[in-house]
Amino acid sequence: MNLNNGDKAKFLGCEIIYREACLLAARSRLLVDVAFGPKGLHDLPTADMLSRLQQSVDDIDDTGYAAILLGYARCNDGLVGLQARSIPLIMPKAHDCITFFFGSRRAYRDYFDAHPGTYFHTTGWIERDDPSVPGQPGVMEQLGLTDSFEQLVAKYGHDNAMFIRESLGDWKSSYSRLCYLQMGVTHEDAYLDQSRKMAAENHWTFEQREGDLSLLQRLFNGPWDDDFLIVRPGQKIVASNDDDVVAVEP
Repeated sequence: MNLNNGDKAKFLGCEIIYREACLLAARSRLLVDVAFGPKGLHDLPTADMLSRLQQSVDDIDDTGYAAILLGYARCNDGLVGLQARSIPLIMPKAHDCITFFFGSRRAYRDYFDAHPGTYFHTTGWIERDDPSVPGQPGVMEQLGLTDSFEQLVAKYGHDNAMFIRESLGDWKSSYSRLCYLQMGVTHEDAYLDQSRKMAAENHWTFEQREGDLSLLQRLFNGPWDDDFLIVRPGQKIVASNDDDVVAVEP
């Protein structure tokens, strides 16, 4: 599938890639209108995430749009079951959005295999730090992991609050490294300072690494080769337990 210069497309993506997507939409050979969903969408139960994304797709006026570009990965399987209506959907084949900042599944996998226990930062991960979705409690909120210790004590008592924090709240212990991916879309010194501070506070190794916009750039321009899933009208996205990550079902 390919589009002609000046064809209209609609981008629907996570606010994590807000800066990158706006830059690439402005530079695209296509005429791209952009819309973003909140970061906390992937923290919802899978069925709720899918329902919201399907509604967003269904709400798009198809007059003049040749494609809907999805700035989402398979995160939380919230795209599994998403159906194209009258407009094709195009999405990168990726397990999660960190792939977008590495430029390919292979580059991300190679880094992940060599550096397990890495927490990632970009401008979006720092700026869009609110995990909530208006009108819908996420999994973290339902577990009480967004509450302060004092709030947990008020709800469950001191001993239960201690148990919750020790059992569920120590997520940082899973990490030993923080990697800041510098995408070059704005002045990033302040973001780098925040990342270094977080790494130091948690006794993590800090790494600053240059990101790669090439995968997102191809999402906004094509060609949509084997790195992308094309979901034609009437088809829906399904999970694929292989390197393709996602597939289509008629």
